[in-house]
Amino acid sequence: MPSKPWAVVSVVGVGLIGGSLALALRKAGFAGKIIGVSSPETVRAALDRGVIDEALPLRDAATQSDLIYLAQPIQRILATLDEIDAHVSPGTLITDAGSTKAAIVARAGKRIRCGRFVGGHPMAGKQTRGVAEAEADLFRDRPYVLTSHDADLEHWIQRIGARVVILDPEEHDRLVALTSHLPQLISTALAGCIAASNGAARVAGPAAIELTRLAMSPYEIWRDIFATNQESIDAALGEFIEKLQQLRKQLQTPAIEKEFERAAAAAKSLRQV
Repeated sequence: MPSKPWAVVSVVGVGLIGGSLALALRKAGFAGKIIGVSSPETVRAALDRGVIDEALPLRDAATQSDLIYLAQPIQRILATLDEIDAHVSPGTLITDAGSTKAAIVARAGKRIRCGRFVGGHPMAGKQTRGVAEAEADLFRDRPYVLTSHDADLEHWIQRIGARVVILDPEEHDRLVALTSHLPQLISTALAGCIAASNGAARVAGPAAIELTRLAMSPYEIWRDIFATNQESIDAALGEFIEKLQQLRKQLQTPAIEKEFERAAAAAKSLRQV
């Protein structure tokens, strides 16, 4: 159970994830104040939608918050961690929604002294961005990774319908390189191959459409991910290339049937988690 009720939550970066967290908290029964820290255009949109109750600069929001939720791009999260501790009350909980964890947790370990920090990563999202796309059920039935236990945070993550998964930062980065970052690169590569093959787009069916969906993700989201998880992504790419080379060699052999059977079982299991 949480140690005390939160009265004020500040969402720093009121886009898809930050806005959805605010809406999810409200739907789950949070009765306190939600402050938004973002660009003027974004906070106006968030206020118009009722996503936040008030818009403030970071310093003013931090001084009164029980929870500070950093839902910015990774490099912005790192920069915020450099300045925020001077403005928080002792024991204030700070967490983030960054897609990589090792660099963020390491920076927090150096910079956060007055508050307490728990790294986080909700495994949820959309192709589209911005507070206009935020929704209260975005996290429902999705894994929500934390880098350490925290009763307050776990309580509300469960209330918004997500599943808490505890991973150390390095293990998180290794696993998401395989399950999130590699799929993006596969989709990008496939879309590029189809585009480079004259006439291929004319016969592209549902499989091609589905597998290239991630290729529409804007690069600015991925730039910071690649910069902060390069080693794990390279390792995941290496494993995938080896698997493709293995399948290439097996195309005309009975062994490929076993590969299909193993992959089908793995895919079925993945959908039952």
